[in-house]
Amino acid sequence: MLENRLHTEELMDNPALPEPTYRKVLADLSRVNRVTMAYRPTLDFLERAIGNRTSFKLLDVGFGQGDMLREIAQWAKDRGIAAELVGVDLNARSEKAARDATPDELPITYRTGDYGELIEHSWDFVISSLVAHHMTREELVLFLQFMESEARLGWFINDLHRHTLSFIGYPLLATIAGWHRIVRQDGQTSIARSFRPHEWDALFEEAGIPKAEVERFFPFRLCVSRIR
Repeated sequence: MLENRLHTEELMDNPALPEPTYRKVLADLSRVNRVTMAYRPTLDFLERAIGNRTSFKLLDVGFGQGDMLREIAQWAKDRGIAAELVGVDLNARSEKAARDATPDELPITYRTGDYGELIEHSWDFVISSLVAHHMTREELVLFLQFMESEARLGWFINDLHRHTLSFIGYPLLATIAGWHRIVRQDGQTSIARSFRPHEWDALFEEAGIPKAEVERFFPFRLCVSRIR
């Protein structure tokens, strides 16, 4: 089962999805992230990569409801680190949903557009969460090249592990938790669209970048990073 990646669209990517439904999906996805400890790998990366620096500038590609950026803002505040946080997302509805969910005092800027418009902005870190599996192979290679060239201190991809147990078990968790129908269905699709550890090697080679670190995190996260 799941020997090869599934190539199909997810329901939440449909531009015709009504905005109230889209907002409910984003809100439930943030709950999924909380329950599945999705923030921990990214925060662990920043802990390792920041060293003794007292400030950093970070770009989050595909921010959704902005919950990862809010977690990073709190992480930085707790450590007395000055953070300049920017999120970019192709979906304009994400920007409005993220703004509404984010306290004004947090150092986060949300914008709608393509990450390619943000070249040469002196990023220390470029990250993404649950975005890689939405990309085609060609898109992901370009994204790897962007991160490698633009992230001064390092980059991090936080994504899913294509694994039979998570594929079978996720619908049960989502049903018990009462998450939106689209979140239940898309979650299983996302797992089937994601990668296995050995598949990243060919992507690194195609992108022409040094081999990055591929790590598994409980439960069923597969994350890729480079620290300079």
